[in-house]
This record gives sequence, C-alpha cells and structure tokens, in this order.
Amino acid sequence: MKLINKRLAIALVAIGALHACKPSGQATGNAENKNFAALCEQYYQEGLKLSPLDATFAGDDRYNDLLPNTGSEAFIAESKKFNERFLDSLGHYDREKLNDNDKLSYDFLKDQLNMNIEGFKYHQEYLPFNQMFALPLTIGQFGSGTSAQPFKTVKDYADWLKRVSAFSVWADTAIGNFKKGMQTGIVLPKALVVKMIPQMQSMVVANPEQSLFYGPVKLMPKDFSEADKKKITEEYKQAITNVIVPTYKKLGDFLQNEYLPKARTTAGLSALPGGKAWYEYLVRQQTTTNKTPEEIYQTGLKEVARIKGQMDSIKNLVGFKGDLKAFFEYMKTDPKFMPYKTPKEVLDAFENIHERMKPNLKKMFDHEPKTPFEIRQTEAFRAASASAEYNQGSADGKRPGIFYVPILDAKKFNTTSGMESLFLHEAIPGHHYQISLTQENTSLPKFRRFGFHNAYVEGWALYCESLGKELGLYQDPYQHMGALGDEMHRAIRLVVDVAIHTKNMTREQAIKYMMDNEAISEEGATAEIERYMGIPAQALGYKIGAMKIRELRSKYEKELGAKFKLSAFHTEVLKDGSLPLSVFEAKMDAWAAKQ
Repeated sequence: MKLINKRLAIALVAIGALHACKPSGQATGNAENKNFAALCEQYYQEGLKLSPLDATFAGDDRYNDLLPNTGSEAFIAESKKFNERFLDSLGHYDREKLNDNDKLSYDFLKDQLNMNIEGFKYHQEYLPFNQMFALPLTIGQFGSGTSAQPFKTVKDYADWLKRVSAFSVWADTAIGNFKKGMQTGIVLPKALVVKMIPQMQSMVVANPEQSLFYGPVKLMPKDFSEADKKKITEEYKQAITNVIVPTYKKLGDFLQNEYLPKARTTAGLSALPGGKAWYEYLVRQQTTTNKTPEEIYQTGLKEVARIKGQMDSIKNLVGFKGDLKAFFEYMKTDPKFMPYKTPKEVLDAFENIHERMKPNLKKMFDHEPKTPFEIRQTEAFRAASASAEYNQGSADGKRPGIFYVPILDAKKFNTTSGMESLFLHEAIPGHHYQISLTQENTSLPKFRRFGFHNAYVEGWALYCESLGKELGLYQDPYQHMGALGDEMHRAIRLVVDVAIHTKNMTREQAIKYMMDNEAISEEGATAEIERYMGIPAQALGYKIGAMKIRELRSKYEKELGAKFKLSAFHTEVLKDGSLPLSVFEAKMDAWAAKQ
C-alpha cells in the first residue's frame, strides 16, 4: 500500500486516531451513548486542527493554510495536553453502558491515547526527519500541485503560500532540535544522513521555473482572470526564490557541514541514551501487542527456518541441483521467466490472475466492495523509484481503487517475483477489499472508516497471500516460490529489525543476512535495511498481524468444527475497520462464542 497514505504512527504525536470517533451510525439509546458521541465529535474536530496536514489528506479544506511547528516546545506541550484531556474525559464514561459499536470506539481510543501519552517520554523531536519520513519531502509532494493540496481556486493558491511561509519556521526548529540531539547523543546513523543531503540539495534551483514548487503555476486553471494569473505567478516565483530555496539550502548545508560529522556509525536505537526502552515502546506501538522484542526475534528465526524448508522442497520438486542461493539466481536470470514484450502483456497477466480466482472468491467472501477496481501501469515520472502499490478509492465510489504496477522494461519483468502473491496482497482480496469495505460501511464512526493500524491493515494483506492455494492459485511451483519469497521477506524483518535495534547488528550484517535468505539485490536489501534503521519497528507489523489472523482462524476451525464458515470469519475480521490487535482479538473471540 502506498506509504504516504499510511502516514505511519511514528511522528511526535501519533495522529492515527485524530479522526477518532464521529458519532456512530448505530442508534444510541441512552444519554451515555449520546454524550460519548459528542465527546468523539469534539475529539475529531480538535484533532484535525492540531493536525492540518491530516485534514488536507482527508479532503477537509478548512486548515489548508496551516502548518504547525511540530517540533516546538509549545506544540509538544499542546499535543500532550490534548491527549491527557481526552483520556481524562474518557474516564468519565461507563464502558458497560455503551453499545457494542461504541465499546470498540472506547477501547480503540483508550489504547491510542495511552500510547500517545507514553510517547512523550522519548525525545522523538530530536530526530525530526530522516530519508524516508520527512516533512521536507511531504511538502514537496503537496507543493507539486499533483497531490492532496488542492489548487483549484485563488484562495487555494493563497492558502499554500501561507503554509510554505510556515515551512521555513518549521525548518529552523528542526535544525535546533537536531542540535539538541547532537548535545545529548540522540543522532541519526551516518548512512541515513548521507541519503538525506541530496534530497535537500535537489530542491535548490537557480531559476524558480525549474522548481518542483512551480508546478501549481503551470497547472493554473484557465478560468482565472489575467490579473490573478499574473499576481499568483509573481508571488510563487518570490516564494520559491526567497523562502523555499533558502530553506532547503539551509537544511542541506546544516546536514552536510554540522550534522554529518556528529552522526553515528551505529545502526540501532539501543546505541542511544534510553534507546532500549524507546524501541520497546515503538514495538508495542507498531504491533499493537505486548510482545517483547526478544519474543518477536525468536518468532522470526523460527519462521525463516520453516519457510526455508518449504523453499527447499520446491527447489527439489522442480529438479534444480544447486543450493537455494543458486536457485534464487536462476529464477532471477533465466530468460524463460521473462516472457513479456509489452506493458499491456504484464497488466493482462495480472488481470488473468484476477479472473482465475473469481469463482473461489465468491465462496470465501460474502461481500465484495462496490468501489470500482483498476490495474494500471505506474506513471513514467515516478516508476523508477516506485514499488507495486494500492491507492485506495474514494468512499463515494467516484475514484476507483487502483493497483499500480511499475514496468520500466516489460521484457525484463520477471514472473517469479511473486505476481500472484503480490496481487493477493496489494489488490484483491488484500488492500482493495479491506479498505473499500471499511470505507463503504457508513454505520462505522469515521475514525474506523478511515483509520489505520499498521499491524491490522498490513497483517490482513499478508494473511491474504496465504490464501493462494484456496483461491486456485500457486499451481505453478515458481509462483508458489515467489509467494514464499514474499513471506520470507516479512519473516526476515522480524529478525533484522530487532537485531539492529537491540543486538548491535550492523547495517552490513543485516544486508548480508537478508541477501543470504531471500532473492533480493544488494541495492534492494540496502534500501530495506536503511528503512528499518530510520523507522524502527514499523516493519514488524506485517507478520505479527498476519500470524494473529491465521492463529485465530485455526483456533476457531478447531473449536467450532462444522459450525465454522470461512466467509463468515472473513466478514467478521473486516466489518469493524482497523483495530489494535488486542481489541481485535477480544472482538473475534466474542464472535466465535456466539457461533
């Protein structure tokens, strides 16, 4: 799923719950329910103002001119007070008097607020951005004119200029916080800083018309008056020359000249003061469980060994004589695995996967989304750095859910990359079913219709990869091998993420471990490992979530016997939207008890 849409909960304030509880569509039969709905509405509205970029993402235009100085002491204090105030208000409700739907909202909200408040113990503001998650990159996307920030009216253009002027204040605070980190020993790894410097430098241009931020001028609506067009063009040139370029230059120069020499040679959080406790917190936040890093590491080792055994048996089945590494190389390079000539042939092959599993989908799912679905080639301008991804459709069904496939050269597109498992994860029944069915369910409060928990959303998509055989796929041993490769990738993450952040595993050792255990290039492994260094614990959610869904399915199949119906299980998993795994498991157990 597209990372920008995920907006991972790693920022100073985990804002995933800021859409939290609009009144539910379920009837609220007593004062307790009505008051709770009012509290939720207040929380939702105040949260959007605190997080105006999230409001813009959600299509709420009221705060499009605001950009809070998220690293400032004043903003941090305000955010903390916001979370504490609503946790205190939540304590005035008797959970048992709420209806079932509101009980889930209550549990979600309590979990989220406690998690946010605990996060204030750690100086996350001392690491204001990295090579992957960075306001300077998000601002670039917004300012290009082709992202979430609208540029349809003269007011839209004025709003963006106000937001940009606040960016220069944000950047000064970020530099101040990086400096506080340098004084206290909380700094980023050198390997990541080296990637951040060119990102900043690429925004420094001599001519404003060459800037990414000139995009909205080129895309200006034809119906603007000549006077407005002239005024906007002049103001945007001034903003690029006097605000945007100097801000990026300042950031780039600071990172190059002051920060890089002080950055660390270690890879993991445990090298920082208080880093061990910080990582344990992030593990709980990202997996929404109480699992310890060591438990997760041991699970990872077991899973790597189990999947390796299955890979070996497929290698033997097809009669390949060398070891697994040689088999990976054979799959990556043999011309017979690259049968396509044109991008259309690649897209047709994905549509063929869809058609082949349709009859079995109907048996395994009682509901299919109304939101239309399309398979498209990733646009040329971003294909080189993109991976296959799902972009969610709109709740009203006007914008389809789109499965994007980057195809740089169709003749080199390899069928053993796990095409079937990729489609199950990113498209159907993975992200398209889960996100669309949730968004279409207007009986849910808004925070659950549009919410995101890493372990639940990515866990569901990875669980869907395991349904291949039941859906009539994975008949070709090489497609099954590709699926195992995808699963292995997620299992390796459990090992290396924990080892980097708690066991002093170096960046180089982690890259080698990844390349030894899966078919991945050195360039691919490097980008992955640096992602885990920059966003600790985020990559753990996939496998932890998938294993929880599979564990519950196996448990209920055993307990319920003939009463267990797979399609009913899938309906229950999806119907209430994204939840913390602890809340999700309690809800599923209650469902099973009623069967």
